[in-house]
Amino acid sequence: MAARDAENDALDEARDAGGAEEADRDLAVLVPTAVVALIDRLVGAGHAAYVVGGSLRDALLGREAADWDLATDARPEEIVALFPGSVYENRFGTVAVRLEDDVYEVTTFRTEHDYADLRRPHRVEFGEEIEADLARRDFTVNAMAWGRAPGDEANELVDPHGGRDDLGARTLHAVGEPDVRFQEDALRMVRAVRLAATLGFDIEPATLAAITASASLAGHLSGERIGAELGKLLAAPRPSVGLALAQRTGLLAIISPELAAQRGIPQNKVPGEDLWDHTLRTVDATPAERPVVRLAALVHDIGKPSTLADGHFPHHEVVGAEIADALLRRLHFPREVAEQVVRLVRHHMFAADPDATDAAVRRFVKRIGPDLLDAQFALRRADDLGSGMDPDDPGVRSFAERAQRELRAAHPLDRGDLAVDGNDLMAELGLTPGPGLGRLIDELLERVIVDPSLNERGSLLRLAQGILSGVDRGAVGPS
Repeated sequence: MAARDAENDALDEARDAGGAEEADRDLAVLVPTAVVALIDRLVGAGHAAYVVGGSLRDALLGREAADWDLATDARPEEIVALFPGSVYENRFGTVAVRLEDDVYEVTTFRTEHDYADLRRPHRVEFGEEIEADLARRDFTVNAMAWGRAPGDEANELVDPHGGRDDLGARTLHAVGEPDVRFQEDALRMVRAVRLAATLGFDIEPATLAAITASASLAGHLSGERIGAELGKLLAAPRPSVGLALAQRTGLLAIISPELAAQRGIPQNKVPGEDLWDHTLRTVDATPAERPVVRLAALVHDIGKPSTLADGHFPHHEVVGAEIADALLRRLHFPREVAEQVVRLVRHHMFAADPDATDAAVRRFVKRIGPDLLDAQFALRRADDLGSGMDPDDPGVRSFAERAQRELRAAHPLDRGDLAVDGNDLMAELGLTPGPGLGRLIDELLERVIVDPSLNERGSLLRLAQGILSGVDRGAVGPS
């Protein structure tokens, strides 16, 4: 890591001195040796080869780069022949090459035509020149290449669209005509607002205006592609930058009308700000290293617009959990992530009762779930920050400490924690399977939550017999 920092410092110094040649030489240090070896091997076989895309951009910015991609004039079958064991992945000319335990995508230069579905080209033509390949890319900062053609003395930067200048100006600028780029692939608009947040860049006026004019095209995108970009956006230092741009350009209304409906909904929290402002503040207040909580922060109040009545939002957490579930399914978020977010939204209005009994605190832990207890309090803290409130409210902090103590005590909170199960009850008490048996087990669990010392096989069997034969029979009911 120290070596990488030193390399980044060298690149920064070269850029600050205005020395393009010096900075280009430092790219030879920043580009992994395995990637340089790929370039050398392709060039040695008579092909042009270049590093392209976001990894090159990030290296020039001094950011940690990943997923190094290459472009070449070699045809896919030539790449496969040159790198045994590689896999030709798709009809767009991309070959997956394994080298030194890593996989690199090597793609043949191409030009693209007929983006009839606003997503992928219907026809791809392989090309011969890196400049033509770069001309089809989305933004100038992604339309640079570093490498060489056969006969060139050294690897050098190819920058026909002024990407390096835009990096220096921290500006996103579409390659060529912005509206044409967005009509080719509408996801580029979503990527623009995401990159504005993740890189801390501005979107230049013509490109921003084209996003606004073409926002409706995002309706043609699959939920999966949108969800992937949203996940990356939420990993930014300040996701509000990209989210606010999405709202102002009209993209948000296409991607999530439910979230867009928050603009203009009054909130008696931060003066002069509405519900959408509160959501942005809450998302930014959530640590980036907690992606599930950040996603929950984005949708925690998604139920408010549809429940607004006389200045209040009755049961908005219940309605919001249902809306969030539908949205996350539509955007193809992983099932486990979606389920966790929905639970966090459903319970985010919990009351931190200072007079709660120990049993009540245990019921709270059971309701939230041990796996999400810390996340639930993290969401409350972000919600409080987003509301302009003290994020370290003594009452909430005390309640959180009590909940954590109960969790550490490992008291029974689930049917599986009981010292008996359904088979025991059927064998010992002559019961049969059915809803009544389930209700009896739930009643035993509730008794144990109140008094954990009851969680002993003999005690639970006697308690079950008493419930069945005594005044508690009505709570269990017939099988």
